[in-house]
Amino acid sequence: MTLIAVPEILREKLGRDGAEALVGILNDNILAVAEEKFENRITITENKFDNRIAATETKFDSRIAITENKFDNRMAALEERFERRLAETKAEIIKWMFIFWIGQFASITAVLFLFFKR
Repeated sequence: MTLIAVPEILREKLGRDGAEALVGILNDNILAVAEEKFENRITITENKFDNRIAATETKFDSRIAITENKFDNRMAALEERFERRLAETKAEIIKWMFIFWIGQFASITAVLFLFFKR
């Protein structure tokens, strides 16, 4: 496979074998240089890609941390509200229990008073 065409004048000076040897050397060198450049380009692109992925991971990690903090704060506020309302409800239930017991005691006392009075 010939990548380089040798001009006729140079071919006459070098001869057919010399021209083919020169073309072989140049082809090998060109392929090696092209391969090296390609490898370098791939390495550079890979590094850029890795850096972008790392930056994106960092950004997502920070966003997740912020979201977790917001969630934790909201959950703490909800727990506090729930505990406060539970305590208020408990106090209301105890108050109404005592009112009910006093009413029961008064009605039983009245029934007993009427029963024993006769």
